[in-house]
Amino acid sequence: MNANMTMVYWKGEKFWLGKLKEHPEIMTQGRTLKELEENLRDAYQMMVMDEVPEEHREKAIAV
Repeated sequence: MNANMTMVYWKGEKFWLGKLKEHPEIMTQGRTLKELEENLRDAYQMMVMDEVPEEHREKAIAV
């Protein structure tokens, strides 16, 4: 799955911080811009559940 999104990013005290403009709830950090971009990709993939197998289970939980 490939989706083009806009990365909004800035330099913090120790890390680069960033989020996806199209999904502002996805935010992460990285030691370098490259690591930040990789971490945002990973966070997005986790959000859209790309890696969940067909034979998965579900359970309601309180948060």
